[in-house]
Amino acid sequence: MARLFNAYVAVHWSTATKPTTGADSVWIGVLKRDVRFRFAFEAHNPATRAQAEALLAEVLTDRAKRRERALLTVDFPLGFPRGLAAGLNLPGEAPWRAVWDQLTRMVRDRPDNVNNRFGVGSEINRRLTGGPFPFWGCPPRDTLTTLQPKRERPHGPDDVPEFRHVEERMKGAMPVWKLYYNGSVGGHAILGIPMVLRLKQARGAAMRIWPFETGWKTLTETDLAGVDVVAAEAADALAPPLQPAAGETKEAAILRAMVEHLARLDEAGKLATMFGPAKDTPPEVVASAQTEEGWTLGV
Repeated sequence: MARLFNAYVAVHWSTATKPTTGADSVWIGVLKRDVRFRFAFEAHNPATRAQAEALLAEVLTDRAKRRERALLTVDFPLGFPRGLAAGLNLPGEAPWRAVWDQLTRMVRDRPDNVNNRFGVGSEINRRLTGGPFPFWGCPPRDTLTTLQPKRERPHGPDDVPEFRHVEERMKGAMPVWKLYYNGSVGGHAILGIPMVLRLKQARGAAMRIWPFETGWKTLTETDLAGVDVVAAEAADALAPPLQPAAGETKEAAILRAMVEHLARLDEAGKLATMFGPAKDTPPEVVASAQTEEGWTLGV
C-alpha cells in the first residue's frame, strides 16, 4: 500500500499572552523529504501564534507546490461536546463549522499574542446559560459574572456534556470547557480553531478537516484525490516517547516522536485505518464525531 502522505507536520499550540519561546510556547515539528529524498526532521519555535500561522502556511504551500500531501496534526480539540451549536442557535447544517465560524468572529488574537480567550468563553457562557457555565477557569483578575476561576457546578442531563465521546475513552482527559490551570485545553481550542480555519479557507477543497470533511473511516488514495492537506487532532500519547538527541529540547523530541511515528505507520499501511472508528462504535457516536465533536487520532 502506497503512503497516503509525503510530509507530516505536528503542532503544539499555546495560549501565551506575550511573545515567548521555550516551554509553554508554540512548537512546530516538520518531517519532510530533503534534497536527497530522505526524510528529515526540523523543529520550529516561533515566538507568537501569528508567526506560527505564517510558518505553517508557508510549509503547507511549499509541500503542495512539490505535489506532496501533508498530514497536519494539532494538540487541541477541533470540536466541542454535542449540543453547543444548537444551544447557541447557530445557523447551518454542519454544527462543527457553525461553531468554527462563530469562534472566528469572536476571537481577537493580536500579533503580540494578546488575546481575548477568557472574554470569548464568558460570552459563550452568557449566550448559552446566562451564567458562568460551562466554560470555567481564569486568573482572578479576569473573573467576570459569566466566567469564574473555579467550576460553577457539575453538568446535568439538560446541559451540554462535560466531555466529548472521545474524551470519555481517554484516561485523565481534560474537558474543553476548562480554560486555565495545568492541562487545560479550552483556551487552545478557542485560539487554535480559527487558525486552522484560516489555513483551510486559503486552500479550499485542497485542505480537509478530519473527520468532519473526510468522514470517519479508513482513508484511501481515492478519498484524498486533489487534497494537499489533511488536518487532524492528535494527542502526544499516540507516539512512543523518544529521548531528546544531543542538543534537542524535550519539546522538539515530543514532536519528532509524533511525526516519525505517523510516517512509520503510513509506510506500513496502518495509518489509513486509524482515520476510522472501531468496529463496535455506536452509530450515534459516529454521527456525532462526523458532524460536531470530532475525534482524536489513535483513540
